[in-house]
Amino acid sequence: MKIVCIGGGPAGLYFGILMKKQDPRNEVVVIERNRPYDTFGWGVVFSDQTLGNLVAADETTARTILQAFNHWDDIDVFFKGRKITSGGHGFCGIGRKRLLNILQSRCEELGVKLVFETNVTDERAVVAAYGADLVVASDGVNSGVRTRYQDVFRPEIDTRRCRFVWLGTHKRFDAFTFAFEETEHGWFQAHIYQFDGETSTFIVETPEEVWRRAGLDRMSQEEGIRFCEKLFAAQLEGHPLLSNATHLRGSAIWIRFPRIVCARWVHRIEVDGRQVPIVLMGDAAHTAHYSIGSGTKLALEDAIELARCCAAHGAEGMDRVLPVYQDLRSIEVLKIQSAARNSMEWFENVDRYTGLEAEQFAYSMLTRSQRIPHENLRLRDARYVAGYEDFVAAHAFAQSGLPRPSADRPVPPMLTPFRARGVVLRNRIVVSPMAQYSARDGIPGDYHLVHLGSRAMGGAAMVFAEMTCVSPDARITPGCPGLWNDAQRDAWRRIVDFVHAETDAKIAMQLGHAGAKGSTCVPWAGGEDRPLPGSNWPLVSASAQQYLPGISQTSRAATRDDLARIKADFVAAARRADLAGFDWLELHCAHGYLLSSFISPLTNRRDDEYGGDLAGRCRYPLEVFAAIRAVWPDAKPISVRISAHDWADGGITPDDAVEIGRLFKAAGADMMDCSSGQVVPDARPVYGRMYQTPFADRIRNEAGIATIAVGAIFEGDHANSIIAAGRADLCAIARPHLANPAWTLCETAKLGYTDLEWPKQYRSAKTQLERNLKREKEAASANAGLTPQQIAANLLGS
Repeated sequence: MKIVCIGGGPAGLYFGILMKKQDPRNEVVVIERNRPYDTFGWGVVFSDQTLGNLVAADETTARTILQAFNHWDDIDVFFKGRKITSGGHGFCGIGRKRLLNILQSRCEELGVKLVFETNVTDERAVVAAYGADLVVASDGVNSGVRTRYQDVFRPEIDTRRCRFVWLGTHKRFDAFTFAFEETEHGWFQAHIYQFDGETSTFIVETPEEVWRRAGLDRMSQEEGIRFCEKLFAAQLEGHPLLSNATHLRGSAIWIRFPRIVCARWVHRIEVDGRQVPIVLMGDAAHTAHYSIGSGTKLALEDAIELARCCAAHGAEGMDRVLPVYQDLRSIEVLKIQSAARNSMEWFENVDRYTGLEAEQFAYSMLTRSQRIPHENLRLRDARYVAGYEDFVAAHAFAQSGLPRPSADRPVPPMLTPFRARGVVLRNRIVVSPMAQYSARDGIPGDYHLVHLGSRAMGGAAMVFAEMTCVSPDARITPGCPGLWNDAQRDAWRRIVDFVHAETDAKIAMQLGHAGAKGSTCVPWAGGEDRPLPGSNWPLVSASAQQYLPGISQTSRAATRDDLARIKADFVAAARRADLAGFDWLELHCAHGYLLSSFISPLTNRRDDEYGGDLAGRCRYPLEVFAAIRAVWPDAKPISVRISAHDWADGGITPDDAVEIGRLFKAAGADMMDCSSGQVVPDARPVYGRMYQTPFADRIRNEAGIATIAVGAIFEGDHANSIIAAGRADLCAIARPHLANPAWTLCETAKLGYTDLEWPKQYRSAKTQLERNLKREKEAASANAGLTPQQIAANLLGS
């Protein structure tokens, strides 16, 4: 093949190396606009895992790079005069110039042609000049190739809100260091790491508005650097900060990070009757925020994957190779970009977390990407995690008023108690309200007794009844339970009494009204959200609405009389919930149901005091809340479930959700249950592990109200991370509890913590589990130092 790489950064150089190594007959040219030794970065960072990928791809290059690396394991966090250290992180730093020189030298050794000081503005001319079969656009974040063909590549470029400056210093740091300093203008942070024997990278970052308030937009480059030296004097210890961007003037050294995602990575151009593909690589195709150090990693791994695809599918031609490359890499890049987005947003909103104590602030920072969960931190530094668990437990038990248990190890965060008003939950796991559609005439029966009772016995601190309707016309389906009469109250009391008598779990009632999403079939008999084939009851909502256009029944806008009646229905249901013995009440204001339809601008088009701005749209839900709070016992909590993001243009945003949290907190709510979506049928959620937890995080730490995190939390490890970082106070687990009512007990056992007080029915199982764990530990100790073959032989022999 004849290959031209436009851009002589890590991606283009490394791809050239791999393709020449794969087949020396390949003719590879790398064209770079700068001189051989020009670079405007300082150091780059790789994880130990990335180094392993480099060794597998080209050991010669990897060994040379390894010899030039500065390696460290610790992360130091400086915050409010405290230093928090955790270890075992395994990072390596190398100067960007040194890395490029190593790659350039290896290219020359293998016969890759390097062309410098040449700016490509016409890909067709390059193809014609070199007879190229493939053009790799590795020309960086400001890719000219991507820009020229943007109608094909369809890049989304999101320029972020922080300003940062990339500096260096000759102060050597023995840990990856994050320093946070408060000024009268706001918070600044520094990302610092040593990359050779005498130099460290020193990135200073702050939100745009803080940067402007500090006057940095009006300072010269020299004045801006002196400002940073003074701000981070404690870390620099007299060493100056250095710039290698002297060609820039004034505040131009302060830039904003562009988050780039391309819909397509491949384009073909016609040259002399040939269709020649151009493929994006590295920052030209995607960017990942520097706070997780993955830009160069992604570039090199792009090169590795494209070379691998060429080796595997090259005989089938580029029409086969390039789609496979894009499919494989786009998935991996999406994972990294998702983590990088979480990390980036954490640093953009440092002031959100500055109310935390230093220990929790540092833990929140370490787990900010959601890629490093609690048990992974324990693998890295068991002593740090044990100490932090002790810190979390001490606060939790003090808040709850319960005595701390004596145990060989600290209590995991998800198993610490939580107090809301007069209710103390034994741990932080609750069973989400999950519609079962199995009631008759609104009366819960044996099904509900088994469903909720078994989960209460399974270790969760509290079980939520499914959304229970305040009137017959408030139901989603004919199978939904209710609390509009005393027969229903008494049926619920039977279930509550069982939970209280046989377990130490609490039980919560969720009250709701289906609004425009009512009068539908149960999902297994007609399809979810489909109207009943006959005998539909009339629907009301904030405004006239047809949830599924052309399919659903159309609701009418609720009148003043409707609103008064519905509020009275909620009050009556709340009274019955108290008489039935429920410990906790939740008001359902999410998922497009009646109260949610008032909050979202997508479903509320009223022109009275219950419409308009957010405060107006929240007015009726707040009136209902105030009415039920007035009749619900003061010692019992009330939470409010909201859709914190409509995932649709013009709908509720996470910014709105914070304000909604403030409004309900002022009204007396104890907790916000933070779900999202399902308000309109064309919502487009971005799913992923713990994907709704950031909403709980924002509301908790900005509105100052306790929260419940929900959504794709399916391991105890997830819950531990969420609780320990202060992203939420409780974790609501839904589908895992459907699959396994004893999910909490099982996850507790997987953590190796058996000090949870198990329900009496399961205590013999707990004893057996403890024996099994002891045997596993003994076996692991006996196998220490043996080869895998010896371990296998021992297992087969037993």
